[in-house]
Amino acid sequence: PLDANLNPARPSSVDSGLRYTARSVSSATYPIQFSAPPRPTATVLSVTPGSPAERADVRPGDRLLSVNGAVVPDILAYRRELERGTATLELERDDGPAYGFSVEWEDPGLEFTEVLFDGIHKCANKCDFCYVHQMPRGMRKSLYVMDDDYRLSYLYGSFVTLTNLADADVQRILDENLSPLYVSIHDANQERRAELMKWWRLKVKDQAATRIRDMLDRLSGIELYTQIVLVPGRNDGENLSETLEYLSSRENVQSVAVVPVGLTAHRTNLPQVRPFNADEARDALARVQVVQERMQAERGTRFVFPSDELYLLAGQPLPPEEAYEGFPMLENGVGMVRDFLSGGLPELPPSIEPRRVILGTGRLFAPILEEAVQPLRAIVGLDLEVRVVQNVTFGDPTTVAGLLTARCFKHAITPGEADLLLISPSCLKYGTELLLDDTTLGDLRDWLGMDARAGGTNLGELAAAILGWEGQPASGPQFGESAHSVKEQQGN
Repeated sequence: PLDANLNPARPSSVDSGLRYTARSVSSATYPIQFSAPPRPTATVLSVTPGSPAERADVRPGDRLLSVNGAVVPDILAYRRELERGTATLELERDDGPAYGFSVEWEDPGLEFTEVLFDGIHKCANKCDFCYVHQMPRGMRKSLYVMDDDYRLSYLYGSFVTLTNLADADVQRILDENLSPLYVSIHDANQERRAELMKWWRLKVKDQAATRIRDMLDRLSGIELYTQIVLVPGRNDGENLSETLEYLSSRENVQSVAVVPVGLTAHRTNLPQVRPFNADEARDALARVQVVQERMQAERGTRFVFPSDELYLLAGQPLPPEEAYEGFPMLENGVGMVRDFLSGGLPELPPSIEPRRVILGTGRLFAPILEEAVQPLRAIVGLDLEVRVVQNVTFGDPTTVAGLLTARCFKHAITPGEADLLLISPSCLKYGTELLLDDTTLGDLRDWLGMDARAGGTNLGELAAAILGWEGQPASGPQFGESAHSVKEQQGN
């Protein structure tokens, strides 16, 4: 064992310094070699014509080494250096020495392949409800990356737990006013939060970062959009009321999204977690409503926004559009159904050329979709079916439409049985026709022997796709650049 060969005079803790030496059988002493982390470099994607970078002969593929002599770990640090007014950029390329150029109150004209030059900061937690831990095999590689990066939270609105922050990270957030941030709270009680999230002691850089109330105190100057993932019997009931009471007392907390835990059938060797039942969902909604009414009177905002799934599980009607106050947490499943329905149907023709269309969707959304498209059934020549697609990839606990894969559609649709299959745009990677299981819509079309495409992000767009009208939206998800797309770019 390596430990038997270590110098007995070594420090008692790794934190006291990497000064260990190793002894060979001959008792000669050699230093243990620790490789330094790679220096962050930013690869140039493109150069703006006529820019200072083009005049300096910067080319795509060149790498940015420093700005004003400082190594920049990300696009935020790069912009910060440029804001000083005068900036000297040092770059390198594979077939030549390092070179540089300077700008003064002018954009250099560089676009980079990534926004994080030093890689994604990983999660320090092992949450009982972590979705990554219950992913099936065969998905895109990036779906298995447990990211928890405050920079992506600021740039793209992804939720972070804050538990992996070092003191320098917190200070940077404050110094650069990286506001707003999106923070997963889950429970404001320290003991219950620790029991839910189970952070890894060796991955936590600063134990102070795990104390959520202290962290929110320290970040009092930063606007925070927060979320609570509700786990039945753990942080719901009175515990939920306690957490909402605390968050509503924080002036910098702008809102709270309340989302029921998401489960798959792939939970082997994971803690026992069950889904919500209707009574528990109704109890959660009742507790949220109490806070909404108080906060509307005090701040003029409902403050707490339950996800659509809670309403559907409870069997309660969705709130009207104005209750979502502009849909600030749409990507978190808060208001997606209402936003879809708010598009409204266009004026419908009395008849069309005969065509059969299948709308493939998840079990949770199917009843709402069935009612929404009912007026289209009066169109002569249109044979329209809303088909519940079982999620054979993630398993029966997964009922949402956005997690259906090509395998699910192949299992549910008989080749050639319709002219057109329409699926949720949320099933696809942004800007592509790629589904979660690395299969494209083109592959699905070939296998089914029929057309297959995304159905649009609202009811009006869906109707246009059903009717085959020109100008329907291109395939793609509801949202653009995101933390997940950064993981895709970095090849993790």
